[in-house]
Amino acid sequence: MRLEAGALSRMLLRRQVAEVGFRAVAVAALLVALGSLVALLLDAFVDGAGRLSWQFLTSFPSRHPEQAGILAALVGSVALILLTAVFALPIGVGAAVYLEEYEGRTWWARVIEVNIANLAGVPSIVYGLLGLELFVRALHLERSLLAGALTMALLVLPIIIIASREALRTVPNSIREASCALGATQWQTIWHQVLPMAFPGILTGSILAFSRAIGEAAPLITIGALTYVAFLPDGLLSPFTALPIQIFNWVSRPQPGFHVNAAAAIIVLLVVLLLLNAAAVYLRHRYQRRVQL
Repeated sequence: MRLEAGALSRMLLRRQVAEVGFRAVAVAALLVALGSLVALLLDAFVDGAGRLSWQFLTSFPSRHPEQAGILAALVGSVALILLTAVFALPIGVGAAVYLEEYEGRTWWARVIEVNIANLAGVPSIVYGLLGLELFVRALHLERSLLAGALTMALLVLPIIIIASREALRTVPNSIREASCALGATQWQTIWHQVLPMAFPGILTGSILAFSRAIGEAAPLITIGALTYVAFLPDGLLSPFTALPIQIFNWVSRPQPGFHVNAAAAIIVLLVVLLLLNAAAVYLRHRYQRRVQL
């Protein structure tokens, strides 16, 4: 069927209008996201920038706002994320390798994949309740750094598995076939060929998952992390606090001085998050270039 010149012009005009409309919606969504981030940064910076100092970073909490600091919370957050990475990264990558390289597209793998995707969307407080029952009460780890790290590992584990599987899928099958054709076993192919090529994607997804975990407060509040800690954790079973817990504690107090402290702590937390994201971008580009070479 041949279109007349007028009908063809109207069809092209409708497509152009739809293209312009879609682009406008995309730009509006981008502006809303960036505007929200800028508004949050400006509000926190205006309120808390004047409180930032070396004394604020190296002092323990205090009943007096002008003497309070975030040393215990900052060290607790760093220790918590390091321990979370120790538990979650090997398990998450191992599960992804098994599901992607050994199970493939079987019905069993698809069932597990759907459940993992659902677990990634479960509210973080549910993981806190699970950690409270399993680690704090059943395993008698009490309200320790180890219990907190295991709870946060459960929180980020589905995200690491999904990101690792996506990274493994980007490796061309020709690499696996060539390695097996040269006599390598499946394990040798995975270890020497597949994992190095997928490593940038795995690393990026994992760091982004840990950057989410460092800002979570609900699971730590649920398992009973302390809000006033005047010492540094000295072992896996030591009580601890973290930056989100400290911010929550200061915001809930009526004194304006603690609200200023909370804004300053939010700036520190945002800086830590931005550093983690910057590290993810840098490592991804560094290892991608090395793999291409």
